[in-house]
Amino acid sequence: MPKSSSLKKHVQAIGVTLRRLERQLAGLVPAFAQATKATVAQAVAATPPRRKLKLSPERRRALKLQGRYLGYMRQLSPGQKAKVKAVKAKKGMRAAIAMAKRLAKG
Repeated sequence: MPKSSSLKKHVQAIGVTLRRLERQLAGLVPAFAQATKATVAQAVAATPPRRKLKLSPERRRALKLQGRYLGYMRQLSPGQKAKVKAVKAKKGMRAAIAMAKRLAKG
């Protein structure tokens, strides 16, 4: 019987320790939340505001063409890409897009 009472005392001591830890952790939660809010607020305040891009209609059209070109180029094999790049250098972006479109479909 002495062994079971010793075991019971150990279990009770562990229970007491766990309850103490639980109380201490419960006290840390608000402090941690407050510290986290302060850190996030500081990070937001330190971040400079992003500037708004002002695209002219001409620049917007150029970006759309570039996106179309890259979208078709992504679908092509390396050999086809080389042909399209040669057309782009010789005849321009619109001709290259037309050729890439034909090659991507076929």
